[in-house]
Amino acid sequence: MKIVIAGGTGYLGELLTEFYKKRKENQIYILTRRQKLNVENVNYIQWDGKTKGYWTTLLESTDVLINLTGKSVNCKYTQKNKEEIYQSRLQSTALLCEVVQELVFPPKVFIQSSSATIYRHSEKKLMTENNGETGIDFSMDVCKKWEQIFNNYELPKTKKIITRTSIVLGNKGGAFPIMKRMTQFGLGGKQGKGNQFISWITEEDYIKAIDFLIDKEEGIYNVCVPNPIKNKVFQKELRKKLKIPFGLNAPKWMLKIGAIFIGTETELLLKSRNVYPEKLLGLGFKFNTKEFKEFTMEC
Repeated sequence: MKIVIAGGTGYLGELLTEFYKKRKENQIYILTRRQKLNVENVNYIQWDGKTKGYWTTLLESTDVLINLTGKSVNCKYTQKNKEEIYQSRLQSTALLCEVVQELVFPPKVFIQSSSATIYRHSEKKLMTENNGETGIDFSMDVCKKWEQIFNNYELPKTKKIITRTSIVLGNKGGAFPIMKRMTQFGLGGKQGKGNQFISWITEEDYIKAIDFLIDKEEGIYNVCVPNPIKNKVFQKELRKKLKIPFGLNAPKWMLKIGAIFIGTETELLLKSRNVYPEKLLGLGFKFNTKEFKEFTMEC
């Protein structure tokens, strides 16, 4: 297969690259702002996510185009950061769609990344693709506009898939190493009231889900396990895995202070993401890990 991954030097992009490069018949092209040397069947192509360039010719006759581009939301929501979060997603998505429209032989499949945080805070209702409810705040608005841009473009020769991905748990990057460090420092108690749900998926199942969706029908898919876990239960299980006997609880006011020092937002910890992968399950997808207690991690 010929695979192009925009934003492929980030955490999720590197997971997918490592998976697909093992099949030597695959040719992988990474669109990135960072210059890197090519390695085996992986080629790094510089782009800025804003303007067309010689990279556009690489999209001709592509089997799969995956767009993961976007500034990390793990930051303070200053006006400058908010604008960068919006523009890094909206500009790159619009640019890719515009280029795909112009190609003679466009990608067969276009997988557009989104986030499970598009759904409103919920401690009771499970949010599925068909009955999930969105609300109005910064993070939800980012996701809605991100998807709106993608949906605004007619790509008749290309199958369009949106993946609303939850927290990806693994030892190679993302949020989980930070969660582990906090617990190891004695801060592994419940956060806030602890009733908020965490929707998650392992690195292995994330890769497996993306690969699974390539030959499935187009549409929106929640990419998460079918068993979201309450924050207080998650923290208890994490302490058990790390063999940490206790963990201080962190009330909301303490998290606000801590967020200032580490340069992030409390929403990432306090919002209840109660999300269910109804469509993935309906297509017969099998998770290797469904429960957090089954998750194997490096200590």
